[in-house]
Amino acid sequence: MSDPAESEAQVFSLDEQRAARDARAHDTDEAAGRARCGALTAAGQPCRNYAVAAGRCRVHAASESDTEVVAPRTAARRAPGLAGGAPGVRPGARPHPAISDTRGGSIAEGGRGTRPGQARRGAPPATGRDAGAAGPPGGSAAGGHSSVRAGDGDTGRVGTGGQGGGARPGTFAWADTQLLQRGFGSAIDGLELLRDAADDRFLDALRGLVGFLRRRATGSYEIDDFGFDEDLTTHVLMPLLRPLHRHYWRVTSHGIEHVPSEGGALLVANHAGTLPADALITRLDVFDLTGRHARELGADLVFRTPFVGELARKTGATLASGDDADRLLAAGELVAVWPEGFKGLGKPWKDRYKLQRFGRGGFVATASRAQVSIIPTAIVGSEEIYPMLFDLRIVARLLGFPYFPVVPQMFALPLLGPFALLPLPSKWVIEYGEPIEPSSFGPDLAEDPMALFDLTDQVRERIQQMLYRNLMGRRSVFL
Repeated sequence: MSDPAESEAQVFSLDEQRAARDARAHDTDEAAGRARCGALTAAGQPCRNYAVAAGRCRVHAASESDTEVVAPRTAARRAPGLAGGAPGVRPGARPHPAISDTRGGSIAEGGRGTRPGQARRGAPPATGRDAGAAGPPGGSAAGGHSSVRAGDGDTGRVGTGGQGGGARPGTFAWADTQLLQRGFGSAIDGLELLRDAADDRFLDALRGLVGFLRRRATGSYEIDDFGFDEDLTTHVLMPLLRPLHRHYWRVTSHGIEHVPSEGGALLVANHAGTLPADALITRLDVFDLTGRHARELGADLVFRTPFVGELARKTGATLASGDDADRLLAAGELVAVWPEGFKGLGKPWKDRYKLQRFGRGGFVATASRAQVSIIPTAIVGSEEIYPMLFDLRIVARLLGFPYFPVVPQMFALPLLGPFALLPLPSKWVIEYGEPIEPSSFGPDLAEDPMALFDLTDQVRERIQQMLYRNLMGRRSVFL
Protein backbone atom coordinates (compact mmCIF):
# COMPACT_ATOMS: atom_id res chain seq x y z
CA MET A 1 0.00 0.00 0.00
CA SER A 2 1.39 3.39 -0.94
CA ASP A 3 2.22 6.10 1.51
CA PRO A 4 -0.75 8.51 1.96
CA ALA A 5 1.63 11.44 1.91
CA GLU A 6 2.85 10.41 -1.54
CA SER A 7 -0.68 9.99 -2.94
CA GLU A 8 -1.80 13.47 -1.92
CA ALA A 9 -1.87 16.07 -4.71
CA GLN A 10 0.67 18.83 -4.38
CA VAL A 11 -0.92 22.30 -4.29
CA PHE A 12 0.79 25.27 -5.94
CA SER A 13 -0.18 28.89 -5.42
CA LEU A 14 -1.10 31.16 -8.32
CA ASP A 15 2.16 33.08 -7.92
CA GLU A 16 4.17 29.86 -8.15
CA GLN A 17 2.28 28.79 -11.26
CA ARG A 18 2.87 32.15 -12.95
CA ALA A 19 6.57 32.03 -12.06
CA ALA A 20 6.91 28.52 -13.52
CA ARG A 21 5.08 29.55 -16.69
CA ASP A 22 7.27 32.65 -17.14
CA ALA A 23 10.39 30.54 -16.59
CA ARG A 24 9.29 28.04 -19.24
CA ALA A 25 8.50 30.84 -21.68
CA HIS A 26 11.87 32.46 -21.00
CA ASP A 27 13.71 29.18 -21.53
CA THR A 28 11.81 28.56 -24.76
CA ASP A 29 12.62 32.03 -26.06
CA GLU A 30 16.31 31.62 -25.24
CA ALA A 31 16.42 28.17 -26.79
CA ALA A 32 14.86 29.53 -29.95
CA GLY A 33 17.25 32.49 -29.94
CA ARG A 34 14.43 35.05 -29.86
CA ALA A 35 15.45 38.07 -27.81
CA ARG A 36 13.02 40.63 -26.51
CA CYS A 37 13.05 44.27 -27.63
CA GLY A 38 15.28 46.40 -25.41
CA ALA A 39 13.30 49.65 -25.87
CA LEU A 40 10.78 51.25 -23.57
CA THR A 41 7.22 52.12 -24.51
CA ALA A 42 5.80 55.63 -24.28
CA ALA A 43 4.57 54.79 -20.76
CA GLY A 44 8.08 53.78 -19.64
CA GLN A 45 7.33 50.04 -19.60
CA PRO A 46 9.61 47.38 -21.19
CA CYS A 47 8.48 46.46 -24.69
CA ARG A 48 7.15 42.89 -24.93
CA ASN A 49 7.75 42.41 -28.65
CA TYR A 50 10.50 40.24 -30.09
CA ALA A 51 13.60 41.98 -31.41
CA VAL A 52 14.13 41.86 -35.16
CA ALA A 53 17.14 44.15 -35.69
CA ALA A 54 19.77 45.71 -33.41
CA GLY A 55 17.88 44.64 -30.27
CA ARG A 56 14.71 46.46 -31.34
CA CYS A 57 11.30 45.29 -32.53
CA ARG A 58 9.77 46.44 -35.80
CA VAL A 59 7.92 49.35 -34.19
CA HIS A 60 10.85 50.79 -32.25
CA ALA A 61 13.32 50.13 -35.03
CA ALA A 62 11.10 52.12 -37.39
CA SER A 63 10.75 54.97 -34.90
CA GLU A 64 14.52 55.17 -34.44
CA SER A 65 15.06 55.27 -38.18
CA ASP A 66 12.73 58.28 -38.28
CA THR A 67 14.91 59.93 -35.59
CA GLU A 68 11.90 60.35 -33.36
CA VAL A 69 12.83 60.43 -29.71
CA VAL A 70 10.26 59.76 -27.00
CA ALA A 71 11.39 60.50 -23.47
CA PRO A 72 10.72 57.54 -21.16
CA ARG A 73 8.05 58.21 -18.57
CA THR A 74 7.13 56.67 -15.33
CA ALA A 75 4.19 54.33 -15.01
CA ALA A 76 0.81 55.64 -16.10
CA ARG A 77 -0.70 55.02 -12.65
CA ARG A 78 -1.06 58.33 -10.91
CA ALA A 79 0.93 58.88 -7.77
CA PRO A 80 0.26 61.32 -4.93
CA GLY A 81 0.74 64.88 -6.11
CA LEU A 82 -0.31 64.27 -9.72
CA ALA A 83 -4.08 64.49 -9.42
CA GLY A 84 -4.17 67.72 -7.47
CA GLY A 85 -1.27 69.72 -8.86
CA ALA A 86 -1.83 72.04 -11.80
CA PRO A 87 -0.77 70.59 -15.15
CA GLY A 88 2.78 71.50 -15.95
CA VAL A 89 3.56 73.99 -18.68
CA ARG A 90 6.81 73.63 -20.54
CA PRO A 91 9.15 76.63 -20.41
CA GLY A 92 7.98 79.46 -22.62
CA ALA A 93 4.27 78.61 -22.54
CA ARG A 94 2.04 81.61 -22.00
CA PRO A 95 -1.44 80.58 -20.87
CA HIS A 96 -4.51 82.67 -21.47
CA PRO A 97 -4.89 85.19 -18.62
CA ALA A 98 -8.52 84.19 -18.06
CA ILE A 99 -7.65 80.60 -17.14
CA SER A 100 -8.77 79.66 -13.64
CA ASP A 101 -6.61 77.06 -11.91
CA THR A 102 -9.17 74.25 -11.74
CA ARG A 103 -6.59 71.74 -10.57
CA GLY A 104 -5.35 73.46 -7.45
CA GLY A 105 -2.28 75.57 -6.82
CA SER A 106 -1.89 79.31 -7.26
CA ILE A 107 -1.78 81.04 -10.63
CA ALA A 108 1.59 82.65 -11.03
CA GLU A 109 2.06 85.75 -13.12
CA GLY A 110 3.76 83.86 -15.91
CA GLY A 111 2.12 80.45 -15.71
CA ARG A 112 -0.45 78.14 -14.11
CA GLY A 113 1.08 77.68 -10.68
CA THR A 114 3.80 75.23 -11.81
CA ARG A 115 7.47 75.89 -12.25
CA PRO A 116 9.29 75.01 -15.50
CA GLY A 117 10.15 71.35 -15.49
CA GLN A 118 7.39 70.29 -13.12
CA ALA A 119 5.80 66.95 -13.92
CA ARG A 120 3.00 67.13 -16.45
CA ARG A 121 -0.21 65.17 -16.15
CA GLY A 122 0.60 61.56 -16.92
CA ALA A 123 4.19 61.78 -15.59
CA PRO A 124 3.81 61.25 -11.84
CA PRO A 125 6.61 61.90 -9.39
CA ALA A 126 8.50 58.96 -7.95
CA THR A 127 7.04 57.47 -4.80
CA GLY A 128 8.23 55.15 -2.06
CA ARG A 129 11.15 52.95 -3.07
CA ASP A 130 11.39 54.53 -6.53
CA ALA A 131 12.06 58.01 -5.17
CA GLY A 132 15.71 57.44 -4.50
CA ALA A 133 16.42 55.96 -7.89
CA ALA A 134 14.35 58.33 -9.99
CA GLY A 135 15.50 61.67 -8.61
CA PRO A 136 17.08 63.61 -5.78
CA PRO A 137 15.94 62.94 -2.22
CA GLY A 138 12.57 64.47 -1.55
CA GLY A 139 12.12 65.40 -5.20
CA SER A 140 10.04 64.09 -8.06
CA ALA A 141 11.22 62.10 -11.04
CA ALA A 142 10.05 64.62 -13.56
CA GLY A 143 10.66 67.99 -12.00
CA GLY A 144 13.15 67.61 -9.16
CA HIS A 145 10.62 68.68 -6.55
CA SER A 146 7.40 67.46 -5.02
CA SER A 147 4.03 68.91 -5.86
CA VAL A 148 1.59 69.68 -3.05
CA ARG A 149 -2.15 69.86 -3.54
CA ALA A 150 -4.05 72.98 -2.73
CA GLY A 151 -6.61 72.48 -0.04
CA ASP A 152 -4.75 69.60 1.59
CA GLY A 153 -3.74 71.72 4.53
CA ASP A 154 -0.26 70.22 4.83
CA THR A 155 3.13 71.53 3.93
CA GLY A 156 4.97 68.24 3.88
CA ARG A 157 6.19 66.58 0.75
CA VAL A 158 4.00 64.10 -1.03
CA GLY A 159 5.31 60.83 -2.32
CA THR A 160 8.58 60.62 -0.37
CA GLY A 161 7.89 57.20 1.08
CA GLY A 162 7.07 56.18 4.61
CA GLN A 163 3.67 56.18 6.22
CA GLY A 164 1.77 58.92 4.48
CA GLY A 165 4.88 60.37 2.82
CA GLY A 166 5.11 63.20 5.37
CA ALA A 167 1.54 64.40 4.72
CA ARG A 168 -0.67 65.27 7.65
CA PRO A 169 -3.04 62.38 8.52
CA GLY A 170 -6.57 62.96 7.32
CA THR A 171 -5.60 65.11 4.31
CA PHE A 172 -6.16 64.19 0.68
CA ALA A 173 -2.41 63.76 0.13
CA TRP A 174 -2.22 61.32 3.05
CA ALA A 175 -5.22 59.37 1.70
CA ASP A 176 -3.64 59.18 -1.77
CA THR A 177 -0.43 57.77 -0.33
CA GLN A 178 -2.28 55.21 1.77
CA LEU A 179 -4.30 54.01 -1.22
CA LEU A 180 -1.17 53.67 -3.35
CA GLN A 181 0.71 51.74 -0.66
CA ARG A 182 -2.18 49.28 -0.33
CA GLY A 183 -2.43 48.66 -4.07
CA PHE A 184 -5.60 50.68 -4.70
CA GLY A 185 -4.08 53.23 -7.08
CA SER A 186 -7.16 53.33 -9.31
CA ALA A 187 -9.25 54.59 -6.36
CA ILE A 188 -7.29 57.87 -6.49
CA ASP A 189 -9.47 58.89 -9.45
CA GLY A 190 -12.58 58.76 -7.28
CA LEU A 191 -10.81 60.60 -4.49
CA GLU A 192 -9.84 63.33 -6.93
CA LEU A 193 -13.49 63.85 -7.83
CA LEU A 194 -14.28 64.34 -4.13
CA ARG A 195 -11.40 66.77 -3.84
CA ASP A 196 -12.76 68.93 -6.65
CA ALA A 197 -15.99 69.45 -4.72
CA ALA A 198 -14.26 69.89 -1.35
CA ASP A 199 -11.58 72.49 -2.02
CA ASP A 200 -11.47 75.91 -3.65
CA ARG A 201 -11.49 74.65 -7.22
CA PHE A 202 -15.26 74.29 -7.23
CA LEU A 203 -15.60 77.83 -5.92
CA ASP A 204 -13.18 79.07 -8.58
CA ALA A 205 -15.37 77.51 -11.26
CA LEU A 206 -18.43 79.21 -9.81
CA ARG A 207 -16.62 82.56 -9.72
CA GLY A 208 -15.68 82.12 -13.37
CA LEU A 209 -19.32 81.42 -14.25
CA VAL A 210 -20.52 84.47 -12.33
CA GLY A 211 -17.94 86.62 -14.10
CA PHE A 212 -19.08 85.23 -17.44
CA LEU A 213 -22.73 86.10 -16.71
CA ARG A 214 -21.71 89.63 -15.68
CA ARG A 215 -19.82 90.15 -18.94
CA ARG A 216 -22.80 88.83 -20.92
CA ALA A 217 -25.12 91.27 -19.18
CA THR A 218 -22.83 94.23 -19.86
CA GLY A 219 -21.80 93.14 -23.37
CA SER A 220 -18.06 93.25 -22.57
CA TYR A 221 -17.01 90.27 -24.67
CA GLU A 222 -15.75 89.77 -28.22
CA ILE A 223 -16.44 87.39 -31.10
CA ASP A 224 -13.91 87.13 -33.92
CA ASP A 225 -14.52 87.00 -37.67
CA PHE A 226 -15.02 83.21 -37.58
CA GLY A 227 -17.67 83.37 -34.85
CA PHE A 228 -15.32 82.22 -32.06
CA ASP A 229 -16.66 83.18 -28.62
CA GLU A 230 -13.57 82.75 -26.45
CA ASP A 231 -15.28 83.86 -23.24
CA LEU A 232 -18.05 81.27 -23.59
CA THR A 233 -15.60 78.51 -24.51
CA THR A 234 -13.14 79.21 -21.70
CA HIS A 235 -15.52 79.80 -18.79
CA VAL A 236 -18.56 77.66 -19.61
CA LEU A 237 -17.99 74.92 -22.17
CA MET A 238 -14.51 73.77 -21.15
CA PRO A 239 -15.38 73.52 -17.43
CA LEU A 240 -18.25 71.25 -18.46
CA LEU A 241 -15.84 68.98 -20.35
CA ARG A 242 -13.19 68.93 -17.64
CA PRO A 243 -14.83 66.19 -15.49
CA LEU A 244 -14.84 63.90 -18.54
CA HIS A 245 -11.20 64.68 -19.21
CA ARG A 246 -10.01 64.24 -15.63
CA HIS A 247 -12.35 61.73 -13.98
CA TYR A 248 -14.19 59.72 -16.62
CA TRP A 249 -11.55 59.11 -19.28
CA ARG A 250 -8.59 60.00 -16.98
CA VAL A 251 -6.56 61.46 -19.81
CA THR A 252 -2.77 61.41 -19.54
CA SER A 253 -0.61 63.17 -22.11
CA HIS A 254 3.04 63.65 -22.95
CA GLY A 255 5.08 65.53 -25.52
CA ILE A 256 3.29 68.83 -24.93
CA GLU A 257 6.65 70.59 -25.22
CA HIS A 258 6.38 69.98 -28.98
CA VAL A 259 3.39 72.33 -29.20
CA PRO A 260 4.73 75.87 -29.75
CA SER A 261 3.88 78.50 -27.17
CA GLU A 262 3.16 81.09 -29.85
CA GLY A 263 2.85 81.39 -33.60
CA GLY A 264 1.04 79.23 -36.11
CA ALA A 265 1.21 75.42 -36.12
CA LEU A 266 -0.90 72.58 -37.50
CA LEU A 267 -1.84 69.76 -35.11
CA VAL A 268 -2.76 66.56 -37.03
CA ALA A 269 -4.41 63.68 -35.11
CA ASN A 270 -6.20 60.37 -35.62
CA HIS A 271 -9.99 60.30 -35.44
CA ALA A 272 -12.22 57.55 -33.99
CA GLY A 273 -15.00 56.72 -31.56
CA THR A 274 -18.28 57.10 -33.55
CA LEU A 275 -18.76 60.58 -31.99
CA PRO A 276 -16.04 63.28 -32.23
CA ALA A 277 -15.25 63.30 -28.50
CA ASP A 278 -11.52 62.98 -29.25
CA ALA A 279 -11.50 66.40 -30.91
CA LEU A 280 -13.10 68.07 -27.89
CA ILE A 281 -10.88 66.34 -25.35
CA THR A 282 -7.70 67.07 -27.32
CA ARG A 283 -8.61 70.73 -27.51
CA LEU A 284 -9.20 70.82 -23.75
CA ASP A 285 -5.93 69.02 -23.07
CA VAL A 286 -3.95 71.48 -25.20
CA PHE A 287 -5.67 74.43 -23.55
CA ASP A 288 -5.07 73.20 -20.00
CA LEU A 289 -1.39 72.53 -20.68
CA THR A 290 -0.49 75.52 -22.85
CA GLY A 291 -3.27 78.08 -22.53
CA ARG A 292 -3.80 78.06 -26.32
CA HIS A 293 -7.03 77.30 -28.15
CA ALA A 294 -6.59 74.80 -30.97
CA ARG A 295 -8.93 75.94 -33.74
CA GLU A 296 -10.64 72.92 -35.29
CA LEU A 297 -11.20 72.38 -38.99
CA GLY A 298 -14.54 70.56 -39.40
CA ALA A 299 -16.45 68.99 -42.28
CA ASP A 300 -19.31 70.88 -43.91
CA LEU A 301 -21.86 68.41 -42.45
CA VAL A 302 -21.00 69.69 -38.97
CA PHE A 303 -21.95 73.26 -39.88
CA ARG A 304 -25.11 72.19 -41.73
CA THR A 305 -26.45 70.40 -38.64
CA PRO A 306 -28.88 72.55 -36.60
CA PHE A 307 -27.55 73.75 -33.24
CA VAL A 308 -24.32 71.73 -33.66
CA GLY A 309 -23.03 74.03 -36.40
CA GLU A 310 -23.70 77.19 -34.41
CA LEU A 311 -22.10 75.74 -31.27
CA ALA A 312 -19.06 74.60 -33.26
CA ARG A 313 -18.57 78.13 -34.57
CA LYS A 314 -18.75 79.57 -31.06
CA THR A 315 -16.10 77.13 -29.81
CA GLY A 316 -13.64 78.20 -32.53
CA ALA A 317 -14.20 75.56 -35.21
CA THR A 318 -14.34 76.57 -38.85
CA LEU A 319 -14.85 74.91 -42.21
CA ALA A 320 -12.04 72.63 -43.37
CA SER A 321 -11.14 74.78 -46.36
CA GLY A 322 -7.81 76.11 -47.49
CA ASP A 323 -8.86 79.76 -47.25
CA ASP A 324 -10.04 79.59 -43.64
CA ALA A 325 -7.01 77.56 -42.56
CA ASP A 326 -4.64 79.99 -44.31
CA ARG A 327 -6.21 82.95 -42.53
CA LEU A 328 -5.97 81.30 -39.10
CA LEU A 329 -2.34 80.25 -39.56
CA ALA A 330 -1.40 83.67 -40.91
CA ALA A 331 -2.86 85.17 -37.73
CA GLY A 332 -0.57 82.92 -35.64
CA GLU A 333 -3.31 80.56 -34.43
CA LEU A 334 -2.85 76.92 -33.47
CA VAL A 335 -4.99 74.88 -35.89
CA ALA A 336 -6.09 71.25 -35.36
CA VAL A 337 -7.24 68.88 -38.10
CA TRP A 338 -8.39 65.26 -38.17
CA PRO A 339 -7.70 64.17 -41.78
CA GLU A 340 -9.50 60.81 -41.50
CA GLY A 341 -12.81 62.64 -41.16
CA PHE A 342 -15.94 60.51 -41.10
CA LYS A 343 -13.97 57.51 -42.43
CA GLY A 344 -12.09 57.44 -39.11
CA LEU A 345 -15.10 58.15 -36.91
CA GLY A 346 -17.24 55.50 -38.59
CA LYS A 347 -14.78 52.67 -39.02
CA PRO A 348 -15.84 49.28 -37.61
CA TRP A 349 -14.44 47.78 -34.42
CA LYS A 350 -12.31 45.27 -36.32
CA ASP A 351 -10.34 48.17 -37.85
CA ARG A 352 -9.64 49.96 -34.57
CA TYR A 353 -6.39 51.91 -34.44
CA LYS A 354 -5.81 51.34 -38.16
CA LEU A 355 -5.57 54.76 -39.74
CA GLN A 356 -7.73 55.43 -42.77
CA ARG A 357 -6.61 57.44 -45.78
CA PHE A 358 -5.62 61.02 -44.94
CA GLY A 359 -7.66 62.63 -47.69
CA ARG A 360 -5.79 64.25 -50.58
CA GLY A 361 -3.12 65.92 -48.50
CA GLY A 362 -4.84 69.26 -48.16
CA PHE A 363 -3.46 69.82 -44.66
CA VAL A 364 0.11 69.37 -45.94
CA ALA A 365 -0.51 71.93 -48.69
CA THR A 366 -1.89 74.33 -46.08
CA ALA A 367 1.17 73.91 -43.85
CA SER A 368 3.42 74.36 -46.88
CA ARG A 369 1.80 77.64 -47.89
CA ALA A 370 1.92 79.00 -44.34
CA GLN A 371 5.37 77.52 -43.60
CA VAL A 372 4.31 76.22 -40.18
CA SER A 373 5.21 73.01 -38.35
CA ILE A 374 3.04 69.89 -38.49
CA ILE A 375 2.60 68.28 -35.05
CA PRO A 376 1.57 64.59 -35.36
CA THR A 377 -0.71 63.59 -32.49
CA ALA A 378 -1.79 60.08 -31.44
CA ILE A 379 -4.90 59.50 -29.33
CA VAL A 380 -5.34 56.11 -27.64
CA GLY A 381 -8.60 55.29 -25.85
CA SER A 382 -11.17 57.06 -28.01
CA GLU A 383 -11.77 53.92 -30.10
CA GLU A 384 -13.35 52.14 -27.15
CA ILE A 385 -15.97 54.68 -26.05
CA TYR A 386 -18.49 53.52 -28.69
CA PRO A 387 -17.27 50.32 -30.40
CA MET A 388 -19.10 50.20 -33.72
CA LEU A 389 -20.31 46.68 -34.49
CA PHE A 390 -22.32 47.41 -37.64
CA ASP A 391 -23.03 50.28 -39.99
CA LEU A 392 -26.63 50.44 -41.18
CA ARG A 393 -25.89 52.10 -44.50
CA ILE A 394 -29.48 52.05 -45.74
CA VAL A 395 -30.63 53.99 -42.68
CA ALA A 396 -27.67 56.34 -43.04
CA ARG A 397 -28.62 57.15 -46.64
CA LEU A 398 -32.25 57.80 -45.69
CA LEU A 399 -31.19 60.21 -42.93
CA GLY A 400 -28.36 61.80 -44.90
CA PHE A 401 -25.66 60.66 -42.46
CA PRO A 402 -22.23 59.37 -43.46
CA TYR A 403 -22.87 56.28 -41.30
CA PHE A 404 -25.43 54.93 -38.82
CA PRO A 405 -23.65 52.98 -36.08
CA VAL A 406 -24.82 50.01 -34.05
CA VAL A 407 -22.88 49.97 -30.78
CA PRO A 408 -23.01 47.49 -27.84
CA GLN A 409 -24.70 50.06 -25.60
CA MET A 410 -27.85 49.85 -27.74
CA PHE A 411 -28.50 46.30 -26.57
CA ALA A 412 -28.78 47.51 -22.97
CA LEU A 413 -31.46 50.10 -23.76
CA PRO A 414 -34.38 47.93 -22.53
CA LEU A 415 -32.63 47.43 -19.20
CA LEU A 416 -30.93 50.78 -18.51
CA GLY A 417 -32.87 53.18 -20.70
CA PRO A 418 -31.04 56.33 -21.86
CA PHE A 419 -28.17 55.66 -19.41
CA ALA A 420 -27.14 52.74 -21.61
CA LEU A 421 -25.97 55.16 -24.30
CA LEU A 422 -23.25 56.67 -22.11
CA PRO A 423 -19.74 56.23 -23.57
CA LEU A 424 -17.53 53.59 -22.01
CA PRO A 425 -14.96 54.89 -19.47
CA SER A 426 -11.81 53.91 -21.34
CA LYS A 427 -8.38 55.20 -20.27
CA TRP A 428 -6.97 57.76 -22.71
CA VAL A 429 -3.38 58.58 -23.62
CA ILE A 430 -2.51 61.49 -25.90
CA GLU A 431 0.99 61.88 -27.37
CA TYR A 432 2.15 65.02 -29.14
CA GLY A 433 4.94 63.93 -31.46
CA GLU A 434 8.06 65.68 -32.64
CA PRO A 435 7.13 68.44 -35.12
CA ILE A 436 7.78 68.12 -38.82
CA GLU A 437 9.47 71.42 -39.55
CA PRO A 438 8.74 73.60 -42.60
CA SER A 439 12.30 73.01 -43.84
CA SER A 440 11.23 69.48 -44.88
CA PHE A 441 8.87 70.90 -47.48
CA GLY A 442 9.12 74.02 -49.59
CA PRO A 443 6.46 76.64 -50.29
CA ASP A 444 5.88 75.16 -53.76
CA LEU A 445 4.97 71.72 -52.44
CA ALA A 446 1.26 72.31 -53.12
CA GLU A 447 2.07 72.44 -56.83
CA ASP A 448 3.69 68.99 -56.81
CA PRO A 449 1.00 66.30 -56.29
CA MET A 450 3.47 63.41 -55.95
CA ALA A 451 5.54 65.15 -53.29
CA LEU A 452 2.32 66.20 -51.55
CA PHE A 453 1.03 62.63 -51.34
CA ASP A 454 4.42 61.35 -50.21
CA LEU A 455 4.64 63.75 -47.26
CA THR A 456 1.00 63.01 -46.35
CA ASP A 457 1.84 59.31 -46.14
CA GLN A 458 4.87 60.11 -43.97
CA VAL A 459 2.71 62.01 -41.49
CA ARG A 460 0.16 59.20 -41.46
CA GLU A 461 2.87 56.58 -40.87
CA ARG A 462 4.37 58.65 -38.05
CA ILE A 463 1.02 58.80 -36.24
CA GLN A 464 0.45 55.06 -36.83
CA GLN A 465 3.79 54.20 -35.19
CA MET A 466 2.96 56.48 -32.25
CA LEU A 467 -0.34 54.62 -31.81
CA TYR A 468 1.44 51.26 -31.80
CA ARG A 469 3.93 52.40 -29.16
CA ASN A 470 1.23 53.68 -26.83
CA LEU A 471 -0.92 50.58 -27.32
CA MET A 472 2.01 48.35 -26.33
CA GLY A 473 2.48 50.32 -23.12
CA ARG A 474 -1.20 50.22 -22.14
CA ARG A 475 -2.02 47.99 -19.16
CA SER A 476 -5.70 47.63 -20.05
CA VAL A 477 -8.49 49.44 -21.86
CA PHE A 478 -10.11 50.80 -18.69
CA LEU A 479 -7.23 51.10 -16.17
